[in-house]
Amino acid sequence: MNVTIEEISSIRKKLSFEVDAEQVGAEIEKAYQKIAKTAKVKGFRQGKVPRSILEKHYAPQMEEQVLGRLINDSYFKALVEHKVPAVSDPEIVDSSPLEKGKPFTYEAEVEVKPEVEAKDYSGISLQKETFDPDEQVVVDRIEEMRAQRSQMTVPDREQAKGGDFVTIDFEGFVDGEAFEGGKAEGHVLELGSGTFIPGFEEKVVGMKSGEAGEIEVTFPEEYGNKELAGKPAVFKVAIKEIKVKELPALDDEFAKGFGLESLAELREKVDQGYRTQEQNRIDGDLQERLMGALIERNSVDVPEAMVSKQLDFMLDNVRNRMKNQGMTMEMLGMDDDSFKQMYREAAVRQVQGSLILEAVGRQEDVSVEEGEIDGKLESIAEMSNAPLDAVKKYYGAEEARRGLMSQIVEEKVLQFLLDQSIIEEVNKDQLSGQDGDTDKE
Repeated sequence: MNVTIEEISSIRKKLSFEVDAEQVGAEIEKAYQKIAKTAKVKGFRQGKVPRSILEKHYAPQMEEQVLGRLINDSYFKALVEHKVPAVSDPEIVDSSPLEKGKPFTYEAEVEVKPEVEAKDYSGISLQKETFDPDEQVVVDRIEEMRAQRSQMTVPDREQAKGGDFVTIDFEGFVDGEAFEGGKAEGHVLELGSGTFIPGFEEKVVGMKSGEAGEIEVTFPEEYGNKELAGKPAVFKVAIKEIKVKELPALDDEFAKGFGLESLAELREKVDQGYRTQEQNRIDGDLQERLMGALIERNSVDVPEAMVSKQLDFMLDNVRNRMKNQGMTMEMLGMDDDSFKQMYREAAVRQVQGSLILEAVGRQEDVSVEEGEIDGKLESIAEMSNAPLDAVKKYYGAEEARRGLMSQIVEEKVLQFLLDQSIIEEVNKDQLSGQDGDTDKE
């Protein structure tokens, strides 16, 4: 087999093959022998069909089998021998006829991982947000926790007030005609939430439990349904039940419901979580600015196959997070195609960033010690609340371990680059919208 390789671009190569006539003939013979065992032709017993008849009736089947074997064997062998970093399936762009006694030639184009040489990655000027704690955030989060532990009770009064939760039946009419989507039974509405048409909730306030009446409102001009936008409407409304939300007392007993001993300990725990979350956000923003500056300084073409793989990874992550929240992509009016279109640019930048970080790691000879792997496994076990043995078993698989090693190297390279950068801490409102200053100091 003869192979020549031509570089079409930094991310695409053409491989030209010539498979010798002897191998072609052997594969054709092997294919017909296999077909002969099961071939069925009228007038002949199975397994006894003459070769000339087989060639007449089964040539397409033979050709499909032989071409598959010849291309697969030669293509993947060439990738290994010539160290071609293919990232996509081959695209056969030309081939000769398959004939016994003649060589078979074909050309295949394939996307490859680009060879990146990182440059200008030292002394990058970056802005980092100064953490300015807001005590109100802790207060609000504890109030949210109270709301989650609240109970709904029926008040002594009969009339509805702002903040009440009313269970209503309603039906809407425009020009005396009921409109689609304007009817519901047993709907729970929080008065003052602003979830209904402007003016609706305000007119429910003051109605009594068991009371029925009519409410006149006007759909906003910018309403999503153009057939209803700007039109006056009448809603027939019946109040079935009025309830109020009762919050638990904010005391040590409340804190014990979260496995803590006192309210002071709860406040400390919430504050600690808030500070960690904010610090992670700030660190993430700094890394984003660093990556933006690196991409600006290093022009990298990326193969479509790598972008597609990254988009699939991003989509899986989003779907899993939404599933944990009891939601779906479709609830947000989005499907796989629209997601990939929206986040394509982000995926390109993430692939570019990974390639640049990999290049820096190679150029700076960044390696991973066994102790670092053990530490990372312990960290993963703690964060995922999983047994350490189970985590070690999972990452014992070759592919998973390779991915873990790449992750550790990337984290070390990021820290190396940040240590080399010139970082200015500024208040949040002073942050520039740029990814990073591309002028070297």
